[in-house]
This record gives sequence, C-alpha cells and structure tokens, in this order.
Amino acid sequence: MYLQIVMKTIIVPWLGFSAPHPDLTEVSKALDALGKGHEISTVNWDGYVNEPAVRFNIGYGDSEIYLKYYVTENFVLAEKDSSNESVCEDSCVEFFVSPDSDGIYYNFEFNPIGTCLLGKGTGRADSKKVDPSYISKIRRMGTMGTMPFSEKIGEQSWELTIAIPVEAFAGKEIGRLGGRTFKANFYKCGDKLTQPHYLTWNPVGTENPDYHRPEYFGELVFEARKTQ
Repeated sequence: MYLQIVMKTIIVPWLGFSAPHPDLTEVSKALDALGKGHEISTVNWDGYVNEPAVRFNIGYGDSEIYLKYYVTENFVLAEKDSSNESVCEDSCVEFFVSPDSDGIYYNFEFNPIGTCLLGKGTGRADSKKVDPSYISKIRRMGTMGTMPFSEKIGEQSWELTIAIPVEAFAGKEIGRLGGRTFKANFYKCGDKLTQPHYLTWNPVGTENPDYHRPEYFGELVFEARKTQ
C-alpha cells in the first residue's frame, strides 16, 4: 500500500488543574471536553481487515501528560495483568514519544484493563523494558475494570484515561512541558486477536507493521502554560 508520508502536529493544551495530580475522573471529563479528538485510523499495511474505530485526546498539567483513548472494536482481549508483559498481544493502545533530539523514545503500551509495558531505546534493536517502578507512577482508569479476561467477540466500546508523570520517563529530566515540542506517534494493535489489526495516527512507511520507527513520528507542541 502506498501512503503519502506526512508529519502531523497536535497542539497539546494545558488543562489548568488546581492540583498537581488531579483525580482521574476530573481528568477524564476535561479530556472529553476537548471534543472528538484525533483519530488513529491510518491503515499502512494490506491484509488486515479488522479496523476498529479509535481516537484519543491529549492534554497536560504542571507535571503530567494526560491521555484518553476511545475505542470501538469487534474483538476485545485483556489477558495480560502484570507490568511489562506483551500487552501488544491483547487489544492495545500505544503512545511512542521522544522528548528530546537525542533519538531516545519511550513506548507506553496499554491494554483495556490498564496493564502497561514501558520501553526505552532508539529503535527496535536496542529497545529495553523500563523498571516496573516507573510504571507504578502512571495512573490509569478504564471502563473495562482491572481484571484480565479472554477475547470478547461482538462490537464493544471501551475507554482508558491515563496520567503519565514526567518522573515516568526513566533516565531523563523532563522539567516543564509548556512550550516544548516532542516527537510522537499513537497506535492501536491486537497481535493475538482473532483478526489482528495495526493502525497509526501518523503514517508509517514500512513494508510490514513496525511501530518502532521514530523517523515517522509526528509532533506534539505543548502550548504555553496559561496564567490563572
């Protein structure tokens, strides 16, 4: 499949919470208020007929990045319930992000019950899993509970709200987010579903599915922090 490779850009709004770590219910409502959001709908590779409807919203606070995924799909799986298990085999939403120009990116991967794999590297060949102590800093709230389950077949919708603190970026001092530009991509996959799928936000120009390709990341521009 031929795709025109572009670099999409998202202006990430400051959400203006009064607390440094607001309740996730408040975060979820604030992200809903941003509107329909951004679609993860690019089909880069032929042969995958299962195409769920996926979108997300993103914002930030004084020390956290906030994400909310909205998913409707015909096959939902969440068997992994321990940090750094291969959640890409379940129904999986992913956030790959490079905060600096040093080539290092972090891959935050989540299944519907919030189980997270966190990796770090410059490409697939050197990507390493990050110590689970960093994952424990990431707050998660989903609509499908926290208990693992086998594949459910038939159209279902689920949501996942995530708060990623700057401390979760192992080995990197992020500092203030306002005014910064990160490179990133957003993905949806399901390697071991009855009908696997691979969708991206920014197009990826590889022959086969491969999310570990920072040369195809788009941009996140964190708007300047508003004064209160």
